[in-house]
Amino acid sequence: MKTRDRAGGVPGPRTPWEEITPGLWMGGHVRTDEYGTVHPVVVACGFDVVVSLVDLPGHGPGDPGVEHVVADLPDAPLTAGQLATVARLARGAARVVRDGRTILVRCHAGYNRSGLVVAQTLVELGHDAASAIALVRRHRSPWALNNPVFEQYLRCGLDVAGLLAGLEPRP
Repeated sequence: MKTRDRAGGVPGPRTPWEEITPGLWMGGHVRTDEYGTVHPVVVACGFDVVVSLVDLPGHGPGDPGVEHVVADLPDAPLTAGQLATVARLARGAARVVRDGRTILVRCHAGYNRSGLVVAQTLVELGHDAASAIALVRRHRSPWALNNPVFEQYLRCGLDVAGLLAGLEPRP
């Protein structure tokens, strides 16, 4: 299968996942080889927890001992409820890392949705938003967090973004 034409010419990821900080991994359900062919990424084992922000059947985790958390989120502006889910997932991921366990957060390509949760996890672990974003881009890909809305959520704080997303437009 050929890679889909991504907006802005964003190349598909070459690797399935990367370690952003000890114990905290970020990746996707697919990777793209040097010829532009998309390959599925299947998690067999190797992580204590896997968070999937898009659920594709057959992509694992295959080991029943791996905790699998699924939260289907769009790569688009999020509702207040979806932002609360991101915050909850990030708090949980930070607990996993603090406990010395390993966690993989993944979405389709491993750039935006997983980048948002991983960067917020880094904030939960004591980083400021700018350094969290920089770490994600340095370790996963310069294309990570290429959704500018997600970067704005991180820079203003998920709590503020959630309040703003929850405002009803006036007639």
